[in-house]
Amino acid sequence: MFFLDGGILLGAYLGVRMIEKYRNRKKKKSPKNQAVSVKPSQQMALTEQNMLSSTEKQFDRYLKISTISVCVAAARQFFYPSLSLLNAALYTYIAFPMLREAEKSLVQNRKINSYVLDAMLITLALSQGQYFAAALAVWFFYLGRKILAKTEDHSKKMLTNVFVQQPNSVWMLKEEVEIEIPLSELKVNDIVVVSTGEVVPIDGIITQGMAMIDQHALTGESQPAEKCIGDQVFASTLIISGKIYIKVEKTGEQTTVAKIGQFLTQAAYFKTKVQSKGEELADKSVKPILGAGLLALPLFGPYGTAAVLYCSPGNITRVLASLGTLNHLNLAAHKGILVKDGRAIEYLTEVDTVLFDKTGTLTQEEPEVGQVIICDNYGEDEVLRYAATAECKLAHPIARAILKKAKESNLTLPDIEDSKYKMGYGIMVTFENQLIRVGSIRFMTMEGIAIPQIIDEAIAHSHSEGHSLVMVAINDRLIGAIEMQSSVRPEAKSIIEGLRQRGIKHISIVSGDHKQPTQKLAEELNLDSYFYDILPEKKADIVEQLQKQGRTVCFVGDGINDAIALTKANVSVSLDGAASIATDMAQVVLMDGSLSRLCDLFDISKSLDVNLRRSFLSVIVPTVINLTGIFLLHFGLLSVIIIANAANAIGVGNAISPLLKLEKETTGKNKGLVNNE
Repeated sequence: MFFLDGGILLGAYLGVRMIEKYRNRKKKKSPKNQAVSVKPSQQMALTEQNMLSSTEKQFDRYLKISTISVCVAAARQFFYPSLSLLNAALYTYIAFPMLREAEKSLVQNRKINSYVLDAMLITLALSQGQYFAAALAVWFFYLGRKILAKTEDHSKKMLTNVFVQQPNSVWMLKEEVEIEIPLSELKVNDIVVVSTGEVVPIDGIITQGMAMIDQHALTGESQPAEKCIGDQVFASTLIISGKIYIKVEKTGEQTTVAKIGQFLTQAAYFKTKVQSKGEELADKSVKPILGAGLLALPLFGPYGTAAVLYCSPGNITRVLASLGTLNHLNLAAHKGILVKDGRAIEYLTEVDTVLFDKTGTLTQEEPEVGQVIICDNYGEDEVLRYAATAECKLAHPIARAILKKAKESNLTLPDIEDSKYKMGYGIMVTFENQLIRVGSIRFMTMEGIAIPQIIDEAIAHSHSEGHSLVMVAINDRLIGAIEMQSSVRPEAKSIIEGLRQRGIKHISIVSGDHKQPTQKLAEELNLDSYFYDILPEKKADIVEQLQKQGRTVCFVGDGINDAIALTKANVSVSLDGAASIATDMAQVVLMDGSLSRLCDLFDISKSLDVNLRRSFLSVIVPTVINLTGIFLLHFGLLSVIIIANAANAIGVGNAISPLLKLEKETTGKNKGLVNNE
């Protein structure tokens, strides 16, 4: 009778598979079945959506039937043997998915994995009359898969939706009248009206009005930002107060928030070294477990073999590692840290050297104009006007500072079409039949322009104060210089101290500035070394130089100007934030544009490493305990099932702990907001 149950299970499965293969052959021969053309991007979206929506429901269905099967199996084994047919039917149904995976592994992949062991286990258990233990094993299988599927689904939704709060319709200004239209109908250059309590639906520029905007989803910054005419705003940010009119720059998939979602989706599917090692060990453990099962057969019989087979780490190792990784990426996203390449989170635990770009990273992005040094009978406003005229087409921080000063001085600037910019040196433009050169002392020397003594003295004084000078020349004569004063980011010192507390052995700075200001900043921040007079394209050489010394380098820069260095570093971090998200080469972007979250990034990396190792132990330890118990203490299948699944529950709790912590923090913040209101 016992062997009959196993035979019914295998016979039913083989019969169903033969019928399915026959139907598939008929479908292939049918001319009515024509392929429907689907774009690759659409196919990926549909697949992902279907997986997220159906997996949990599927496991839920099987879990419910497994629960009934456990009850029927217990009643059959201990009280009512007459329930054998119902028990066999239920068990056959719930065992089918496991048998399919076993068949796929053996036939298609030609590989023995945990599903093959599961198939052998349930067949042996049935053959030995252990109906309750066999049903309980399958019930725990589906319970674990349902919990993991639900948690994984929830985590992925939180991860990809952390930035997404899009309305279905928007108010558009058309012929001075506000009309409501679907979001999908918006076009570039349309004017959108957004009021208090509403979500900004697009990326754009404010053309009218003023508002306080909560940008926490994008930047991680808890304080709202004040935005007015000319400022840029981003989709999925919330208007706390005010009303603004926004000229549409990007909609739909082109918005910053949509691109962030794409990056997060990509980052969610990488494998850490610990995860890969765990999966490798799980695969390698299958044959030893099978061998131990065969060894147990003459000693303890088929029932003992079934208990040994249940000890396989199997797929739980893969799922726990995936969950832990996904939840830490989620945690990073909620802190305003966009991880575009998941491998960066892992490699951060190996980093021993952090190399900072100077201007815009350790110092404020935009310097301020100090004094204007004049020579050759030109006035301060004239020198500033010529410099601003040359720089008006550029967007780097020094150009913006000069243009800001010119605006404050109410200077009128002409429109310049003819310009030639030399990266890292300076710019040349033609204006009023004169050649204007604006740039560094190095640029002027290269152009053969003599440096007056008054400028030499100003250079020495400015450098001693940690400032730099921008030279201005007309034709072949230097007419003056503009002093650029940079200020250190207020958070820089505490962040560097925090990095040292986290075990970073070497912290350095690289700058295109001269030795004196670079050295002064390095000494002020207590850095280990500094590099000066380095052109943007040469920063990568510094990274490689440190790597050749055996260092693992994290390069922190302010965006696209550091692109080569960012790609060369072991880990690359950018501060440019949302505005450059589509073009930034960095693996990680600190969305608030400051260094304040850099130590959090290292903490998340360490937490992930610890979490994965704990998950790994939660699988290995019960496996060792159960195998030892079977051979030395004669553990039965039921005991092995209970011990293994108790450990699995601990592993799941460990894997989802970052998610629980995040939800607790979010709930606390929401309560605080309600109380304040």
